[in-house]
Amino acid sequence: MSVIHVGSAPDSWGVWFAEDPQQTPYTRFLDEVAASGYEWIELGPYGYLPTDSEKLSDELASRSLRLSAGTVFEHLHQDDAWDAVWTQIEDVAKLTAAVGGKHVVVIPEMWRDPGTGEVLEDRNLSADQWRKKTDGMNELGKRMFEQYGVKAQYHPHADSHVDTEENVYRFLDGTSPEFVNLCLDTGHISYCGGDNIAIIERASERIGYLHLKQVNEVVRAKVEAEDLPFGEAVKLGAMTEPPLGIPAMPPLLAAIDKLDIEVFAIVEQDMYPCSPDAPLPIAQRTRTYLGSCGVSSVTFE
Repeated sequence: MSVIHVGSAPDSWGVWFAEDPQQTPYTRFLDEVAASGYEWIELGPYGYLPTDSEKLSDELASRSLRLSAGTVFEHLHQDDAWDAVWTQIEDVAKLTAAVGGKHVVVIPEMWRDPGTGEVLEDRNLSADQWRKKTDGMNELGKRMFEQYGVKAQYHPHADSHVDTEENVYRFLDGTSPEFVNLCLDTGHISYCGGDNIAIIERASERIGYLHLKQVNEVVRAKVEAEDLPFGEAVKLGAMTEPPLGIPAMPPLLAAIDKLDIEVFAIVEQDMYPCSPDAPLPIAQRTRTYLGSCGVSSVTFE
């Protein structure tokens, strides 16, 4: 039987950027995530929460919160990308480790702008670009762990080059489980037409972290039919609170339970932008729902 530590993240409060007047102030986010009954959170975009480790530690401790992971984007398939990616990774890894976090969730940058839909590069990688991405991630994961003691958990993402179930397997085949494992975002996998449970069963030894998220099937069908960019899809309500979407949570959590691992499962519901009063009741309902899924290994501690 596994131990599944459930938490939440700034994303579930409509936070996508370090600074944005549309977003909930970080103090309100911290107050409300604690009021929702969660103890674990992620950093969100670097700079949204305090970047001074002592101040961040104090803010978390005053609300009995703990940090599971930081988050950063990568574009290692591009030429001469290493220095820019490592600079961002180092900031996030250093802060994460300083406040007790053990993971950094690494997300591939998108090939088109999420808001405007502007195509920034080809949506498919060449064989050489795949090699650069996977070799780069192996080195990134190794250096993160050796220098800061944090583990790289790779997060497939809509409108990126690691999106579909097939591309997830290709990425995993090219990376080392010693330094790179999978942050399985259940919403992004379903959004891209994949089967979460199939991935759990085929790549069970690579499941290092989870983002729990559901997709509105009607919106997803519209996105697929019209090839809409991810940001527009989110505004249409592509990501919805459980149990209103896919994938179904009870069988997914049961599949994780069978792996006999200890893993974080961070609730995310993309809602950018959103009313500041919307996230708290959703978070409270979601916590109650996840606790009712009949999987005894689910814990909020």
